[in-house]
Amino acid sequence: MRLFYSCFILIGLSIFKLQGKHLEDYKLWLKYTKIEDANVLSDYKNITSSVFFATGSAILKNAKHELSIALKSILANSAVYTEGISSENTLIIDVYANLPNDLKLKLEQDFDNITEEGFLIRSIVYNNRSVTIISAPKDIGILYGTFRFLLLMQTQTNLKEIYLTDSPKVKLRILNHWDNLDRSVERGYAGFSLWNWQKLPGYIDQRYIDYARANASIGINATALTNVNATALTNVNANALVLTPMYLEKVEALATIFRAYGIKVYLTARFSAPMEIGNLKTSDPLEPEVQTWWKNKAIEIYERIPDFGGFLVKANSEGQPGPQNYGRNHVDGANMLATALEQYGGNVIWRAFVYSEHDDTDRAKQAYDEFLQYDGKFKDNVLVQVKNGPLDFQPREPFHPLFGAMKETPLMMEFQITQEYLGFSSHLVFLPKLYEEVLDADTYQKGEGSKVANVIDGSLYGNKLTGMAGVANIGTDLNWTGHPFGQANWYGFGRLAWNPYLKSEVIAEEWLRATFSNDEEFIEPVKKMMLTSREAVVNYMNPLGLHHIFDSGHHYGPGPWVNNLSRPDWNPVYYHNADTNGIGFDRTPSGSNANAQYAQELRTIFNNPNKISEKFLLWFHHLPWDYKLDNGTLLWDGLALKYQEGVNQVKNMISTWKKAKPYVSDSQYQETAMLLSIQLKEAMWWRDACLLYFQSFSKRPLPLGVEKPSQTLEYYRSLEFPFAPGIRPKWN
Repeated sequence: MRLFYSCFILIGLSIFKLQGKHLEDYKLWLKYTKIEDANVLSDYKNITSSVFFATGSAILKNAKHELSIALKSILANSAVYTEGISSENTLIIDVYANLPNDLKLKLEQDFDNITEEGFLIRSIVYNNRSVTIISAPKDIGILYGTFRFLLLMQTQTNLKEIYLTDSPKVKLRILNHWDNLDRSVERGYAGFSLWNWQKLPGYIDQRYIDYARANASIGINATALTNVNATALTNVNANALVLTPMYLEKVEALATIFRAYGIKVYLTARFSAPMEIGNLKTSDPLEPEVQTWWKNKAIEIYERIPDFGGFLVKANSEGQPGPQNYGRNHVDGANMLATALEQYGGNVIWRAFVYSEHDDTDRAKQAYDEFLQYDGKFKDNVLVQVKNGPLDFQPREPFHPLFGAMKETPLMMEFQITQEYLGFSSHLVFLPKLYEEVLDADTYQKGEGSKVANVIDGSLYGNKLTGMAGVANIGTDLNWTGHPFGQANWYGFGRLAWNPYLKSEVIAEEWLRATFSNDEEFIEPVKKMMLTSREAVVNYMNPLGLHHIFDSGHHYGPGPWVNNLSRPDWNPVYYHNADTNGIGFDRTPSGSNANAQYAQELRTIFNNPNKISEKFLLWFHHLPWDYKLDNGTLLWDGLALKYQEGVNQVKNMISTWKKAKPYVSDSQYQETAMLLSIQLKEAMWWRDACLLYFQSFSKRPLPLGVEKPSQTLEYYRSLEFPFAPGIRPKWN
């Protein structure tokens, strides 16, 4: 027994040391590393030598606390605060309305274009001395402005003549957590769920506060706590459990923490909740008793959580109940819930990811076919949340055709931050590059320049309610995201939700400087590595427009041969259609005609294999193996070379990271190095398994430059990979 306790103590001490060693990974991009450059340090100390910071709300207190801990770390110098604005101040932080009149006059024009969540950071002459002002219309803008000011310090920006005004271009910037209420997370690859429901509401984990800090620092202002599949434990009757009083008390505790960082709580609403927890015999949205039940549920929630954001709903998809169960439609369901919430300012987010029991000729067409007919019929507090592509979070998809097509309905972008189809948390993939590609895509719906970003921020059609959602990759792993570079995807999503026109290159550099080092010898090569990482994954998984050739259920490794599932569109062979004649999915008029869902200018491009970008070639066309690519290479050879290119790119990433070793801690280096080693092995696995399978149809040799597989096709087909029970075989 003594030996047991001795071992237990030693294990505990080891974990404690390990956590201390890796604490830098826990801090995310809020490390606030001490500045070593003497000139920069001197400038920043001068700017912050005497600070007036307004007091009052919990949001202001949190902003002031953040400034205090940051300055103590960055400058090794505690902030000196004054009770009021004085002639000694070098930094003044307060909402615009409370500033002295003579100072307000100097800033008056700056506030003409700053929204309620926006802020100003400006260096001016006041009281005969240089003063830096952080101001905003509301307290939340002060919080965002303070975090931005600290980011500028972390990236060692010249602040002597700073003149920055900024406001979010998207109103609702939300993380979707696919928490199942039992600590498991569907498509979660970073440990268990953050939310320890068993200990709530009595126990408030510091991690909840740090989660809120991190989100506020990048402008995220909402979080949906629970899974869109609305599952709970293993009890079918508990599917709506989060809406019961026992769980609403727990949600209230989280909402109280998050409110002080400007974050609203949303919950997933299972459509059959009136039956499952309300003892009704129906959930028909047109039945008065059902409408009354939801109105009463809204009253119950808002009595606990006055700033409750609203409901996120997945209905009539993958077996989830919905209005179609009763012969009703999406508008009937969404508007019924919206009516229950509208007097409180709550929103309904209705997901457009639908595929029901009928067999369509092309799964990618269904959301457009179902939802376009309802354009303009939803209530004003309804957003339709649409995945970035028409299928399902693939490494590359064309933008969803609903973007731009629905003109009178606010469409909310849904990106996936967790890497369900991109190697989970084992692979380094900088997803803002994917997000940027989608947001920058031209819909042509109002002529050239009608970009997806213009749809999302409401500027294309004048939509006032706007939103962007990210399926969170956050868990209980000490580094939050399972992979150190997975943090960059959380960070990047927040920055793009705030401003969908930001470039991924800017985001990568910000994150690297705040997270690792400001040394240019480190920044440039590692930034290049990040910016090419997504393309590498596309190349070694799904090049030239291939898609959904993943093994079934877990979506991790290659499974292009899978063809034994009950529905055709659940099988990878459905999507690549490889045969002796060629490969690809024909979405032209001779095939599924999915291209007809896009604007005429794009149809002309997409329907012509000689005009379409080759990155989408096999998404839209079934082409012969000897089809000539733009560079004159035959399709088979080009496909094989792309797979090899992806492997080579991972090798280059490993080489780049080895050179980065002097600029990062040992633990940061080793963790990323080990994961890159896994990524290389699995890139080779993808290359070999897919090429051997497709070669069985092409009957052609591998071209020069492509490494020969070390195993047989039979070997790869026989592989089985165990995964955690929490990862269910669903598309979500």
